[in-house]
Amino acid sequence: MRKHKGLKSAALALAAFALIASACGSDDAAEEVTEEATEEAADPCEGTDLRLGLAFDTGGRGDGTFNDSAARGSDQASTELCYQVQELEATSDDDRKPNLEALSGTGNNPVIVVGFAFGGVIEEIAAANPDTVYGWVDGYLDLPNVKTLTFAEHEGSFLVGAAAALKSATGTIGFIGGQEIDLIKKFEAGYIAGAKAINPDIVVKSQYLGAAGDNAAWGSPDKAKEIALAWYKDGADIVYTAAGGSGRGTIEAAVEAGEGKWAIGVDSDEYFVDTDEQKAHRLTSMLKRVDNAVFQTAEAVLNGDLSGGFKTFDLSTDGVGYATSGGYLDDVVDQLEELKAKVISGEIVVPTQP
Repeated sequence: MRKHKGLKSAALALAAFALIASACGSDDAAEEVTEEATEEAADPCEGTDLRLGLAFDTGGRGDGTFNDSAARGSDQASTELCYQVQELEATSDDDRKPNLEALSGTGNNPVIVVGFAFGGVIEEIAAANPDTVYGWVDGYLDLPNVKTLTFAEHEGSFLVGAAAALKSATGTIGFIGGQEIDLIKKFEAGYIAGAKAINPDIVVKSQYLGAAGDNAAWGSPDKAKEIALAWYKDGADIVYTAAGGSGRGTIEAAVEAGEGKWAIGVDSDEYFVDTDEQKAHRLTSMLKRVDNAVFQTAEAVLNGDLSGGFKTFDLSTDGVGYATSGGYLDDVVDQLEELKAKVISGEIVVPTQP
């Protein structure tokens, strides 16, 4: 019995010695294994050849609104689905066709096209590349390889309109649109309807920055600022801007106009691109989840869905909504959520034209 214990003890001692020797004498090998493990963990997409093309509209990545929302979707597709992303920005109308040709010719599938302004170009490119799937944000095209990605902007705008009416101290609010086209009129119509659902007597001022086809409307912050400042001076206390990068002028006007003046952003949560001073005047933003549309299109293609078709992102799918950053809507969120439920159920039908 003692002999058995002694052998067991000796075996344990030898095992312990081996462990100590291994720990003390194999630092180089251990470091090598750790480095290999780290390399593997850092590059989970090694060996994949998935390619996604992203055709930005004017403003591109960094606009703080529409294009940035699309960029977040492609970033997610890169991180979670291992796509290599190629981006091109249209700085003018002349860029759109060559950009789509370039993205289509380098193996990208899908190619995501951001903005209605690609109409007249995407038809030709998609028809010439039948094996490439295109996702067209804000477009309308019935081709077998084009996924049309549309949004219920009027529904999201309805909620920020209601928020504006609930928070307005003056009973006068404003809406600044980019191009005067049906798409942006959806934003205006929803905003007015939401505000009047709360206060039928509220005054809603409206103005557009350009006619249909005037691309400067999306990049005219000085003009938006001028309009917003005049309205703030005249008694309006909240202005919602659906005009791409032009909306940066509205938040500047709210800051300049002082305490009690608010701006509502669009597409992305603009609170996160605001300065600290601007954050104090950012009531909310209407969220248009282009990021979800981009990511879901990339995921669908990865899973073998190469068909075209139409998909609308609305309140029921969290395709649109409102931001609560800053906490300025905390006291009215319950009321907004009640309205949201009524829109989803069909009890409230939001108009698409003012």
